[in-house]
Amino acid sequence: MRKALVSAGLLATIIGSSVAASGLKIEIAGEANGVVMIDLLEDIAPQHVERITTLASQGAYDGVVFHRVIEGFMAQTGDVQHGKDPSNLSRAGTGGSDMPNVAAEFSDVPFDKGVVGMARSQNPDSANSQFFIMFDAGHFLNGQYTVVGRVTEGQDIVDAIKLGTGGNGAVVGAPDVMKTVTVTE
Repeated sequence: MRKALVSAGLLATIIGSSVAASGLKIEIAGEANGVVMIDLLEDIAPQHVERITTLASQGAYDGVVFHRVIEGFMAQTGDVQHGKDPSNLSRAGTGGSDMPNVAAEFSDVPFDKGVVGMARSQNPDSANSQFFIMFDAGHFLNGQYTVVGRVTEGQDIVDAIKLGTGGNGAVVGAPDVMKTVTVTE
């Protein structure tokens, strides 16, 4: 008997459920060392997924540090403008890409452990390149930040990312870095 192969998108249509068709493979180096796999939820946040995959495909995330890491909350990265020079992180977290900001795509997906969300300023429509990965549930973010994906492998690596200090979680000394970020199918 022959087995048929069905694409993730067609399978989602057939069974009527949400299936991510793409993801990210992030190689992390520093105190945390290893690979984190993320399923991107393009059916929930198509514009944000498009932005992340575009930047990853261009290599823009390669070498970007985790600049804000708060114990029990999240690890933030993705500042492709100011987050690549570990010796000068004074502006890390204040930049983005040279593309325009992305309008909010809020959903009812809760911010649980391993959920990936888009960072933004006070303006809900200001997400650009930065994102964060949850260490634990943060349901106070629900409906206020765009959920863009979920960790499927390597949450233990995420949990080992070097912690920042103080209320804002700024990383002191050598931060962990996304060595390479590639798009997966």
